[in-house]
Formats: sequence, structure tokens, C-alpha cells
Amino acid sequence: MSGLDVALPPLASPLRQPRVARRTAIWLGVLLAVAALIICAVVGGLGSEATRVFLRALALSSALSLLPIAILWYLDRRERETPWLFAAAFLWGGLIATAFALPFNTAAIMAVAGWLEQNAALKDLLGPEAALMIGAPLAAPIVEETLKGIGIVLLFWLARGEFDNVRDGFIYGALVGAGFNWFESALYVQQNFVQFGAAPYGFQLGMRYAWLGLAGHALFSGVFGASLGLARLGPRRWYRFLAPVAGYLLAVVGHAWNNALPLFMALAAARAGEAPPTEAQAPPQLGLVEAMTSASVSNLFIFLPFAILLAWIIRRSGRWEREVIREELTAEVGRSVTPEEFAAVERDASFRTRRIGAPDRAASAALVNAQNELAFRKRRLRDRGFDPEQDPVVAQRREEIASLRNRLQG
Repeated sequence: MSGLDVALPPLASPLRQPRVARRTAIWLGVLLAVAALIICAVVGGLGSEATRVFLRALALSSALSLLPIAILWYLDRRERETPWLFAAAFLWGGLIATAFALPFNTAAIMAVAGWLEQNAALKDLLGPEAALMIGAPLAAPIVEETLKGIGIVLLFWLARGEFDNVRDGFIYGALVGAGFNWFESALYVQQNFVQFGAAPYGFQLGMRYAWLGLAGHALFSGVFGASLGLARLGPRRWYRFLAPVAGYLLAVVGHAWNNALPLFMALAAARAGEAPPTEAQAPPQLGLVEAMTSASVSNLFIFLPFAILLAWIIRRSGRWEREVIREELTAEVGRSVTPEEFAAVERDASFRTRRIGAPDRAASAALVNAQNELAFRKRRLRDRGFDPEQDPVVAQRREEIASLRNRLQG
């Protein structure tokens, strides 16, 4: 071990080791530098006017991304993590995963185009977009879900002391997906502008921000992240291995189904005797709200099982959080929790979060957060066979609570 490394308490995050933190920062810097080169080559290579279209689309996409971020921030309210983790998850999806997916997806589409040259009948059947129709459901789901998934796994490993349950997994997985959607949306607007001469801001952004930005990439990555959180709660090793595998496969299948819809529609049209288009069709001229509403409704039917799964994840994870807080803080009454505060714990509900009435709202929120973190920490230790009373982090949490209480009283 390095002389700077320190002995860590059980279940602590590796990032708390200076050596790991240094190496992580270096590797992330390298990845970001390479991603920046790829992005500049792709975006800048389409010309100055197309670059301006991309920047305008990225600005609009940035504003729309506030919707899923705000929802995920609200879902994280009972154990607020540092905003730096939110930013890291979002930017992994938005910059690193998006940039590295570009060359792989392009190579796959070109390979399919070459294969179609040897299968002219299929190419004539599907029309000028045949390579994209076939290549998109084959390559993009595996490439993109893998690259996004790597970021989610790294986040869970490097900061595993901050993640306790399925809700944490969904939140940070969805953040990675929301970041991917943020950047990819602007790229599609730019590519449509280059191809057709008009920038379909409303159509592309509206379609990609269905369900207020929680459909598509955010949904698929959120499901995988939730499976990691589920594995963390698993009692057996085989369960902790199979849950993420199942979550990853579910994300890939959902993504593939989404990308295969144009192919299925083209095949259905051909079977009905309709002639394929002779040239690529420009996107319809839809407004942002109209496109977002239309996509939200259609996604509800197309991805009904995923919509039900999303609702179950949010509802069940919230119930688990409330149960853990109530059960673990029972023994803290008179120590880290007052009887009045515990009465508020018992009244906590799905859409109502307990508060401690005090003039200093920041200290009040920090006290509630510290009490909740104490409860989750005790449960994780207990589930892994450790004694919470021997844990230095539990002791630190109690000291933090005492300090915040003194601040409120002072």
C-alpha cells in the first residue's frame, strides 16, 4: 500500500483512498481528452453552419435536461448525495459514452451497408435507409448500453459507500442515460440539418424527451442501475451476479426493440404491397410540445412493461427507504433522534418528506439527511454481518448529528 493510503471502515468507497482517487482522476482526464477529440472531429467536420445548429440544439437540450435531473434529484431526497456524483454520472453518459459510441456505431452501419450491396433484393425492399434500419437495432443497443453500463458500474464500485438500494441504482443509472440523451439529441438535429437542409429542433428534441426525459436512454440505463442496487441487497452471491446480468440484458432488449421499430414498420409496409420510398424522408415538422406529447403517449404503449417496471421501482424503493429509516432509527431515539423527530419518521409517506422545523433550513435538512444516512449505514452493515456499534462511520454520523443539533439550538 502507498504511504498515503489509510485503513478504511467496512463497505467504504475506494475513492476514499488517495491513490485510487488520483488514478481515477488521471484516467477520467484521459478519457475526457479522447472524447473531446472525437466530438470535435465529428461535430466540426460537418461545417461551420452545421456546428452552429449543433450548439443551438445543445443549448435547448441542456434546458430540457433540467426536467429529468430535477425529478431524479427529488427521488434522491431522503439521502441526498453530493452534487458532484450527479454531475459525474450525467457527464459520463453525455461526453464519454456518447463519444466512444460514435465510431463503433458508424463502423457497424458501414458494415451493414457493405453487406447489403451483396443483398440487393433486401436493400430494394427496405429503401434508402436500409443500412440504418438493420444496423441500428444490431449495434447501438450493445455498444451504447455497454458504454453507459461501464460508467454505472464504475460509479457503484468507486463510490459504493454512497449507494444503498434500488432507488440509488435507478437514479444514477438514469442520470447516465439522461446525459447520453442530452448530447445525442443535439447530434441528431445537426445530422438531419446536414442531410435535409432544415434543423428539426421540435421533432428530435420532443421525441427524445418523452416522459419528461425519463424515456429512452434514461429508462434503459435506469433499469440496469436498479439491477445493481438490487444486487447490493441480495443475500447470496449468485443473486448478486445474476441481477445485474438480467438488468443489462433487459436494457439491451428494450433498446433493440426501440431501434427495430422502423425496420418492423418497413417490413409491414412491404408485406402490404406498399412501394418503399426512393429517397430518405425528412423528419416531420412538429413543435416541441406536440412531439413530446406524441412520443410520451406512444412510448407508454410501446414500452408498457418498462413503464410498469419503472413505476414499481420508484414505489417499492421508496417504501424500502421508509421502512429502513423507521426500523434503524428506533434504537436511536434519545440518542441521535428525539421522540418528536421519530414521530415525524413514522408519519413519512410516499410524497411527503419529513422536515425539522427550524429557522436554519440548511442545517435542518442536513440533520434529516444525516439521520437517514445513519439508518442506511446501519442496515448495510447488519446485512453484511458487521456490528454497527463497532463502525467508525456510524460514530462519525452520530457526531455529525450532535453537531448539527447544537447548531440548530444555538
